[in-house]
Amino acid sequence: MKIGDVEVRDDVFNVKVKKHVLWEVIKWQLAKRRQGTHSTKTRGEVAYSGRKILPQKGTGNARHGERGVNIFVGGGVAHGPKPRDYEYPLPKKVRKLGLKMALSDKAQNDAVIFIDNIDLGETPKTKKAVEFLKNLGVDKEKVLLVIPEKNEVLYKSFRNLQNVRVLLPEGLNVYDLLWATKLVIHKDCLDRIYKKVEA
Repeated sequence: MKIGDVEVRDDVFNVKVKKHVLWEVIKWQLAKRRQGTHSTKTRGEVAYSGRKILPQKGTGNARHGERGVNIFVGGGVAHGPKPRDYEYPLPKKVRKLGLKMALSDKAQNDAVIFIDNIDLGETPKTKKAVEFLKNLGVDKEKVLLVIPEKNEVLYKSFRNLQNVRVLLPEGLNVYDLLWATKLVIHKDCLDRIYKKVEA
């Protein structure tokens, strides 16, 4: 399969896309990102005395024990959230397949652009980054830019643009691929992308 003047592998850029696989991978990815630091106090943890608040009988009121039970305002929470880890395992095969499908989805929708180089000069300038996107005709799109090595000038030039994300080939993931409407890849990254979907 050819994208522009670049020959790409069919087993990576021309796979049949199955929505369910992509959904599974994204669900797994987002679950991993969750902090899981939410917490509520149970009736054993709220700062109230454990004494009985009124006599069992003779007052005409309902019978009550301590002040910290969940039916009172300010009492403990019944079955509330506690800190937990939301991560769960997903087979490597499925993760790799999801990545291939996300790349294929972009390729099949003519949303992949290969570039030879990105030169934004020596100092970070958002203006130059916008110019670069305009020259490619993707300044109105959500763009995922894949670059061969860490480049401070590139990162800083693009970081003020909400519609652009910059990644190394090793950081490619299904969520960011599906978020973007255009995928811009530096030609030097191709072998490392193949390596990632095989490793």
